Amino acid sequence: MPAEQRRGRAQETELWIARVRLLAVVFAVLEVGVLTQDYPSGYETVAWITTALFAVGAIVFFFVTREAFTPLIGLAALVFDAAVIAAFATLYSFEYGSPTSWALMFVVVEGALRYGVLGATGVSIALVPYLVFIEWWRSREFDGPGFLVDRVTFPFGVFLITGLIVGWLVNRLSREAVLADTRAAEAESLRDQLGRRVDLLEATNRCARALASSLEIDHAFGAFIRELRGLIDCDRVTIVLVEAGRAEVLAAAGRGTDTVFPAGSARPVRGSVLEDVLEGKLVYRPTMQADLYPEEQDLLALGLRSRVLAPLQVGPRTIGMLGFVRAEEDGFSTEEIELVSLLGRLVATAVQNIRAYEAERTTADELRRLSALRADFVSLVSHELRSPMAAVIGASRTLQARWRELTADQRQSFLALIGDETSRLADLIGDVLDTSRIEAGTFSFTFSDVDLGEVLRDVVAAADLAQDEVRVSAEVGGALPHVRGDRERLRQIVQNLVDNAVKYSPAGAEVRVSANSDDGWLRIAVADDGPGIPFDDQKIIFDKFGRATVEGGTKPGTGLGLFIARSIAEAHGGSLDVDSAPAHGSVFTLELPLGEV
Repeated sequence: MPAEQRRGRAQETELWIARVRLLAVVFAVLEVGVLTQDYPSGYETVAWITTALFAVGAIVFFFVTREAFTPLIGLAALVFDAAVIAAFATLYSFEYGSPTSWALMFVVVEGALRYGVLGATGVSIALVPYLVFIEWWRSREFDGPGFLVDRVTFPFGVFLITGLIVGWLVNRLSREAVLADTRAAEAESLRDQLGRRVDLLEATNRCARALASSLEIDHAFGAFIRELRGLIDCDRVTIVLVEAGRAEVLAAAGRGTDTVFPAGSARPVRGSVLEDVLEGKLVYRPTMQADLYPEEQDLLALGLRSRVLAPLQVGPRTIGMLGFVRAEEDGFSTEEIELVSLLGRLVATAVQNIRAYEAERTTADELRRLSALRADFVSLVSHELRSPMAAVIGASRTLQARWRELTADQRQSFLALIGDETSRLADLIGDVLDTSRIEAGTFSFTFSDVDLGEVLRDVVAAADLAQDEVRVSAEVGGALPHVRGDRERLRQIVQNLVDNAVKYSPAGAEVRVSANSDDGWLRIAVADDGPGIPFDDQKIIFDKFGRATVEGGTKPGTGLGLFIARSIAEAHGGSLDVDSAPAHGSVFTLELPLGEV
């Protein structure tokens, strides 16, 4: 706890004691002037003098504590209170059995309040000589029994025990206050860190929006650079795209961009740092070396020494890189590297849009295909909604009209039908809502350490129990390492793959779910013996509303499940692909990175 804060709390305690002391002056006046009669000769005068001194001291300590408090004032106040109470106790010892000496309890409590257990113990021990003196004085000067040891030991014991209790409470309160202050400081620090992170996220989003503000590269990149200057300072910024084994500089700004790798220039990917970036890795070069990557020789000639390169990923594909270069060696902090990685993920889509716009316009065939897909989806959703709604309405009206005529089993079957069809509706609506959230960028995730082995076994067990036509088995290669992800979203992927495999498998077939980890990746495969998927359909099944044409007709469904599953996989830094051939079944493979997403 800071010294200033400790001093403030000590002053607050001392002010409270000072106020109580002023109240005690009033009580002393009443005791001396009203409540006590028959003083021995001269005692009343001494009592009033003591009271006057007590009042003056109480007033002085009150104002001094409020205006110019120091720890020594608290010690002086403790000695003053002990002296005043001792004086009153000695004065009133002419009354045998007078409880005045018990007022020393307040001195013990004061010591505990100021100094905790140590203060309570010290004050109690310091009062022992006075307890001996007052008992000796009473037995010598006034009538009554002689010196009683019990009148010394008993008050001392009570003082000590009471002081220890109060002192322990004070010590504990101090520890709790320190702990609370520490936690408050940590909370403020976390709040500040969170605030900075929120500011960074907002700034990166502004940069991404700036790049997406236009499909004209000059306008878009200019807006991007303007937003970027307030976020991260660097000497050179480059956006590079990869096509057919060649790296093309889409845009560049900063030092040497007119002569070294200017916008529009291209060179082979082979042998360059892009080979590592295309694997989806963020590359940080704290010190560039021409003998490792040849292109760094030109950057070194410009006086640039360090760079960080973030992959531009659209789905599972890396389409290029976003590069930041500085003149200083090891010029990027950990936070800046993380920020560059985030920028790479956020601007990738905008870069892809710009490339697509500059490369070619969408063909009429693609428009027609999308139009047909939308029409099919409207028709499909209408049918999928109409069928369960008709069943629910029919069953509910039958129950309403013939409730008394139907047997209990019949009523139960109608209710079960309503429940099943309502669940179908809920699943359909859930898929549509999930698709909308994915497109809007509001699909939420809650990341934690997930045991996918347990998830697989749960899904397989549930799928096996839910039907008896297709056998579902799981083969997990040993204890799987945990992945960082959203447990329920990952379960949604596996559930969708297993349900699809069961739906398209013939009776008596088997669906096999396997999992293993290798080279930093966790792979889950769901294999079936179904009719397989034509090669041309293997891409569209992961698109919205995309559905494969299979032997025996298309099964009921919205065509959104695999789109949602792949979107979830990509949000976890992974991928979802299929390997299939007609009449040979299908194998869907989910790959997830081990470690942080």
